[in-house]
Amino acid sequence: MAQILMVEDSPTNAALYAAFLEDAGYTVLHADTGKQALKTAEDENHDLMLLDLQLPDMDGLALLSKMRESGIVKPVVVLTGNGSVRVAVDAMRDGAMDFLMKPCSSEKLTETVASALERYSQPEQRAAAADAPDNKDTKQPAGSAKAGQSGFLGNSSAMRNVFSLIEAAAKSDASVFITGESGTGKELCAQAIHKSGARHNGPFVPLNCAAIPRELMESEIFGHRKGSFTGAVGDREGAAAYADGGTLFLDELCEMDLDLQAKLLRFIQTGSYKRVGDETERRTDIRFVCATNRDPLIEVREGRFREDLYYRLYVVPIQMPPLRERGRDIQSLAERFLQDFSAIEGKQFTQFGPDALYALQNHPWPGNVRELENAVRNIVVLHDGEEVTREMLPPTVGSASMPAGGGAAPAPGAASLAPSTPPTDWLVRPIEELEIMAIDAAIEKFNGNISRASRELGISTSSIYRKKKAWDEKNGTPSA
Repeated sequence: MAQILMVEDSPTNAALYAAFLEDAGYTVLHADTGKQALKTAEDENHDLMLLDLQLPDMDGLALLSKMRESGIVKPVVVLTGNGSVRVAVDAMRDGAMDFLMKPCSSEKLTETVASALERYSQPEQRAAAADAPDNKDTKQPAGSAKAGQSGFLGNSSAMRNVFSLIEAAAKSDASVFITGESGTGKELCAQAIHKSGARHNGPFVPLNCAAIPRELMESEIFGHRKGSFTGAVGDREGAAAYADGGTLFLDELCEMDLDLQAKLLRFIQTGSYKRVGDETERRTDIRFVCATNRDPLIEVREGRFREDLYYRLYVVPIQMPPLRERGRDIQSLAERFLQDFSAIEGKQFTQFGPDALYALQNHPWPGNVRELENAVRNIVVLHDGEEVTREMLPPTVGSASMPAGGGAAPAPGAASLAPSTPPTDWLVRPIEELEIMAIDAAIEKFNGNISRASRELGISTSSIYRKKKAWDEKNGTPSA
């Protein structure tokens, strides 16, 4: 059985967690300081480190860095009593495979340790861990080092705002409504809220409302009894039962049928439900987090989403920013994906050339982080070398060429349609008026498509409605 190095300065916690692990068949080595942990790791073989981040002689992140400098690369599961998302994701970025919030149950501890050991046994995970960068001096929040989960790497103001909202939401049990374009990381956001909240020991159950046929959706949520409809060959529990004590994440909620929205509203309000074909009422304790890539207010106005359900769920709103509004995060994400996929594919890439970076910074990224991830994987699979050049980029991404003479790429969201001639007098107007002119022009250009207009202007759809309403009220014109 695997040997666990537990680094925990609390004798009580150390004894408790050691007992949990030993009951599950693991051998446990214990260190109560960072210095002792480093020496033990050098002298004794271990298969996984269970690491408390608050040590008396050094920060747990510093210990991770020192171990890497010593060539000790083993899977790490972080233990922290601090509810901060930033601390946890910093540890994930610095090489940890998972984290647990103290206090944790025997089941959660042993399950997480077993999962980390199993994942580390895969060659690509060992390679990614071995190549994890030393980020101990980097202050920005970030995501996991694993490929495909780097969507929370970022230091842009937009992402710092998201991290703050996640941290605040995690302390509550209130419903959270996440909005944003496809590929911006809405499910990652939901997982972070769950994992850093009071329900972290409970299940996280995601349900994609757009991927399930309309006629099966009610059964997927509430379950069914045998024979209740064609194909119901046995009793089946639904997401409501599986998520008891944890979080139910309803992705693409605005795709749900209106009739089922009414049943969902009652379920949220009462905590009770009935399986399809069953008269027995059941109760469950669930936190609701939902997401959509549509503008929910437009869906309400168009009659496709119930207003009462909207107000019941829209307690803590979080808007995930599109990648084009995240500035230098594009480069940070691209470099992390390059590192991850190069390790997985056995390639030699270490950096992007200036021309490739310019093209990445100036691409609009309609598919957001998911598109960037796929683009970098395409590069790594089809090419090799130390530096990525513009010619290696997929055709849809590499169209922007660096101007002659080089120079830094403009920050995404900067005016790419800046006039080539000096501004004329008509531009000398109050900023508020220029904003409305730009909004009206964008709405007209895209035939009333507010979402498209907001994307081109680089602001949220709610900002468009708010600015137009304020302008209309100021000028005495009725709002549309």
